[in-house]
Parts: sequence; structure tokens; C-alpha cells
Amino acid sequence: MEYNSTLIFIISTFCLGAVLIMMRDSVPQRLKRGLAGSAVFMILIAFFLIVYSLFTMGSSP
Repeated sequence: MEYNSTLIFIISTFCLGAVLIMMRDSVPQRLKRGLAGSAVFMILIAFFLIVYSLFTMGSSP
């Protein structure tokens, strides 16, 4: 499994979540629900990838 792209996805997803939390007052009302929903979905995928990589860490290629 390619861990570089997974790590980049995880870091960028958590950065997106942090930016949305910090800038929640300046995001237009029409975009808040869509951005929050997509960020939550991407964060769930990132957590799944973290757990999956921990489970497969000791297995041989």
C-alpha cells in the first residue's frame, strides 16, 4: 500500500477540518452545510485509513 498518498490525504483532511472550525464565522451560510458534510465524510475516511494502516502494519507485503 502506498503510504505517502494516504498520509497526504489524512493531513489535508484534518487541515480542512481545522480551517472550517477556525473560519466558521466567515464562511457563507449557503456553503456551511455542504462543506461541513464533506469534511465530516473525509475525516471519517481518514480515521478508517489510520485504523486500517495500524492493522496492516505488521503484515508482510
